[in-house]
Amino acid sequence: MQTRIEHDLLGAKEVPVDAYYGIHTLRAIENFQISNVKIGQSPHFIRALGFVKKAAAQTNFHFQRISAQQLAAIEYGADQLIEHPEKWAESFPIDVYQGGAGTSVNMNCNEVIANIGLEFLGLNKGNYRELHPNDHVNKSQSTNDVYPTALRISLYQRLDDLLQGLTGLVSTIRLKADEYKFALKMGRTQLQDAVPMTVGQEFSAFATLLNEDLHLIDQMRQLLLEINLGATAIGTGVNSPVGYAHRITENLSQLTGLSFKGAEDYIEATSDCGVFIIISSTLKRLACKLSKICNDLRLLSSGPRTGLAEIRLPELQAGSSIMPAKVNPVIPEVVNQIAFKVMGNDLTITMAAEAGQLQLNVMEPVIALSLNESIQLLVEGIHTLNEKCFAGIQVNEQQAYDMVMRSVGIVTLLDPILGHERCDAIGKQCIAENKTIQEVVLSQGLMTEQELQQVFSFENLITEVKVSENLQDIA
Repeated sequence: MQTRIEHDLLGAKEVPVDAYYGIHTLRAIENFQISNVKIGQSPHFIRALGFVKKAAAQTNFHFQRISAQQLAAIEYGADQLIEHPEKWAESFPIDVYQGGAGTSVNMNCNEVIANIGLEFLGLNKGNYRELHPNDHVNKSQSTNDVYPTALRISLYQRLDDLLQGLTGLVSTIRLKADEYKFALKMGRTQLQDAVPMTVGQEFSAFATLLNEDLHLIDQMRQLLLEINLGATAIGTGVNSPVGYAHRITENLSQLTGLSFKGAEDYIEATSDCGVFIIISSTLKRLACKLSKICNDLRLLSSGPRTGLAEIRLPELQAGSSIMPAKVNPVIPEVVNQIAFKVMGNDLTITMAAEAGQLQLNVMEPVIALSLNESIQLLVEGIHTLNEKCFAGIQVNEQQAYDMVMRSVGIVTLLDPILGHERCDAIGKQCIAENKTIQEVVLSQGLMTEQELQQVFSFENLITEVKVSENLQDIA
């Protein structure tokens, strides 16, 4: 293998001659062999780094810190990352778990852009006299403002995928609610019979539950648009020209189409990870709701002969290696597990955000990893739940209706007519003798069959009972 020699503060090393990364990246490869997940597997983040470096180059040129030739070369290299992040994945071989607060990633990016730019200028990779990773690509910057800004860009854009998927799932659930808006079923509290409702009402509640989080996540992600770019090392803007922070924020907004604004206090912003706690909390909240819905789906589809069996989930695969004809609710089960992982990631993010000291939080790499993993899992989980579960749900309408009419819970509708104490006795007798409410009421001569039909009409079963004058006389 042919190599080139590069130098850093620790000495010289041989770098593969064809590599676009350099000595800093090579040392990080050697130092952080932790997982099988590499920075190159995060195209959104690579693209975001390209935006930051391009905005920095334009700003540095404005302040006459780099030449027109260097600007053109850096812009070309940054554009390569922006337009073709997957193409450059192998040039970002660093493990996502790393020390140094993301310095290895920033230097990796600086080296790749410098070497792409050198080729653009007709020069060999590693010829850093003309275009240097630190002196030119990283001009007026620090990892401590580049890394968190790129993370904010990538998270904001990744949340687009999540919101789009969540919108689709809500739409599917609403269509299903409309399809079964007249399907009567029993509502339950504490897993016991409560009062009747419709499947449409139950599914509409699912949609509302998720739609709330759709709006919350969209609202909270706006906090990601406050950045510390221009803060450099600790927030004082050291080694950057006066007005640089304002100018680079404008340039970044123009490049990305996002309305970034500079932090109120750059020193505070450089060490604080509070926004990541908030974003993670919204993801955790969504995960909790999705898991609750999946718990309900598993209960409602339980059986098919000895459970509730009110709904039928799509049959996707055999459910047992020993029990014939068994089919399991595999999609709700996998979404449950996704939710658990998102909740665990939230704890990791919370602990990492708390672990910062003084003017920097060095734990941002694990925050980035955890947030991106949570978003990716939710995106795929929501898509799977939508396409492979909710879209194909069928309701066993007769089974659900029969359970309502045999339920003790419907005695609640007689409470305004017969009184609570008498209804307690009726319900207790129904359970003891395995009879329906109607059978007990008729046997005691408390109401006529016509009166019972009026009380237990569809309209009354799913809404507040309207007691007519003649029924009031029974009380």
